[in-house]
Amino acid sequence: MRFSRRRRDPVEVNLTPLIDVVFLLLIFFMVSTTFETRQALELELPESASGQPMEGAPVTLVVTASGEYRLDDRVYSAGSLGDALAAQAEQAREHGLVVEADGRAAHADVVRVLDRAAGLEIRHVRIATEAVAKPQAETP
Repeated sequence: MRFSRRRRDPVEVNLTPLIDVVFLLLIFFMVSTTFETRQALELELPESASGQPMEGAPVTLVVTASGEYRLDDRVYSAGSLGDALAAQAEQAREHGLVVEADGRAAHADVVRVLDRAAGLEIRHVRIATEAVAKPQAETP
């Protein structure tokens, strides 16, 4: 006796929902991730309640707590600071100079930057600060 075999439909796995979920996760993580602009440089900026953001693309000069100067991811000493700043002077005159001085940096190191900037006729100089959280009034 011969039995007839039933034909089975081939098994298929639909990957479309899996791909949709992976793309949604990718978009979620891309949107929720914050990117840090300072790489491996931990500064304690002084606080300011009246600071305002600067427009354009200013030249940023960092003064570390140890007295080093950083400009365009390069480290400079006090002696070579003038030449490095002179190379960026035209852009600094046009868009301004932002001095990101660590709160623990010596006052003399910051004054040295301001003096070099004045010697190069850079007039728009700002010192970067951290915004102060305004205290909320307590309600009874």
